[in-house]
Amino acid sequence: MKLYEFKQTLSEKEPPSDVAVYLQALWFDAKGDWDKAHQIVQDIDDENASWIHAYLHRKEGDVFNSDYWYNRAGKKRAKGSLENEWEEIVQTML
Repeated sequence: MKLYEFKQTLSEKEPPSDVAVYLQALWFDAKGDWDKAHQIVQDIDDENASWIHAYLHRKEGDVFNSDYWYNRAGKKRAKGSLENEWEEIVQTML
C-alpha cells in the first residue's frame, strides 16, 4: 500500500483490517479520534509505538511528554508540521 492509498481509506468507517496496529492508530488520528489513536499505542512498548505516541502528544501540545516519547523512540522532536510528520510516520510504517 502507498501513502495515497492509505489516505483514500480515510473515507471509510473503519481502518483497513490488513494494516499494522501502528497504522490503525494513525488512521484514527487522521479521522480526528486522538483518544482512540492514543489508546492503541499507549501500551505497546517498542520504538514505533513510542514515535506515534510522541507525535500524538506533540499534537496535543504537551511538549514535555512528547519529548519523553521521542527519546524512547530514538528520535528528535519533529520541527516541521504535524501533517508532514504524520505522513513520514505512515510512510515508514507502510
